[in-house]
Amino acid sequence: MEKEAKKEAFRKYLEASGVLDALTKVLVALYEQNDKPSSAVEFIQQKLGGPSLPEYEKLQAEMSDLQIRYNELLAAHQEKCQEFEEFKNSHFQASTKETVEGESTS
Repeated sequence: MEKEAKKEAFRKYLEASGVLDALTKVLVALYEQNDKPSSAVEFIQQKLGGPSLPEYEKLQAEMSDLQIRYNELLAAHQEKCQEFEEFKNSHFQASTKETVEGESTS
């Protein structure tokens, strides 16, 4: 009984969100094709607005390249932050030393 209620709730969710309508339209379009596409899945993906397999692979490669570039920039940023902290600390120590020496000579 609970399983049927879950199924019905899910069906209502799909209907309310427009999924059933979108899938029905795509499947009707596929059915009405005189020359059936070699890949029904790619046809459905394209009709639903997804990228084709070559486009997807291109996007994956681009994402991989961008991730590598991001990692390089992040490493460079962290290195510069460390250099800045070291500079700031050395400058602070030198400034403190000058202040202490100036007070002791007065």
